[in-house]
Amino acid sequence: MKKIFAAVTALVMLLALCGCAEKSGPSDSAASGDSPEEAAVMRMSPEDLLKFAEENLEEFAPSAASEKYLDREYGEIVHGTYKSKTLGRERNYNIMLPPGYDENEKYPVLYALHGYWGDEYSLLDQGDGSIKCLELLGNLMSEGKAVPMIIVFPDIFCHATKEDCDGMNDENNKAYDNFINELVNDLMPYIEENYPVLTGRENTAVTGFSMGGRESLYIGCTYPDKFGYIGAVCPAPGLTTDCVKEEDMVFDDDNKPYILMISAGTNDTVVYNNPEIYHNVFTQNGVDHVWHTVTGGEHWGMTIRPHLYNFLQFCFKEPAGN
Repeated sequence: MKKIFAAVTALVMLLALCGCAEKSGPSDSAASGDSPEEAAVMRMSPEDLLKFAEENLEEFAPSAASEKYLDREYGEIVHGTYKSKTLGRERNYNIMLPPGYDENEKYPVLYALHGYWGDEYSLLDQGDGSIKCLELLGNLMSEGKAVPMIIVFPDIFCHATKEDCDGMNDENNKAYDNFINELVNDLMPYIEENYPVLTGRENTAVTGFSMGGRESLYIGCTYPDKFGYIGAVCPAPGLTTDCVKEEDMVFDDDNKPYILMISAGTNDTVVYNNPEIYHNVFTQNGVDHVWHTVTGGEHWGMTIRPHLYNFLQFCFKEPAGN
């Protein structure tokens, strides 16, 4: 497994100088907008979900949320590969299938993106054993706080010739930014063809950590017609300087996010206050969103876990009594 990101702060701020990859339009086989199957799926409205989130947001994840209990199911993690037309080679991913997974049922899908120097294992126990994503989802489902969903963990370093990130620089920043093209044109169509997932923005979410958080915001702002739930935890700098202009970080009424959530640790000595910069931009633009700070949270699991604990509950929320 690749080395997990552990860079000094000064190097991290090089991200602010990066240029984002030019996005390409989705291919004919790419994930498209709504399909007839979503008509029967009811989701809480953005207004109601924002109110629910504000009333139920927890700063920290309870310790019990990441415990494993003998009388509960916790799903399964499967590793696989898909053919990337964007890069012309096979690419890796992990997929978390929910407890009680049934190939004859269809599930909403969340794409979870790792940070710099990470890979498809970085948000799982092999990368950071403190996050406990499998236990979080299983426990939340058992308690009726999260709907059954599929979670995809891709490798988001998307360089034309290099398999692995070899340094923090503009070239590699652009490789991470290029993932937006591979996601829409290659990975999403593959997942939709090979797993029983619901399509449409009301059934599709994205979140990410650090560089993955920057990418999830980039993806969400660029394709709000495909991603209805957008999250970011400790998002890295650079988004507003080159990827998306501040004035373009808005959503029209037809593509308003069901939820937009940014989490930050107050003791993050890697990206410092950069998440708050994004929070302020959305606030100035009049974009409803959840701003979540974790007291004492650093740049790793202590902040990632509370983000996921909350975000998993908000994703694909159904109206009361549905």
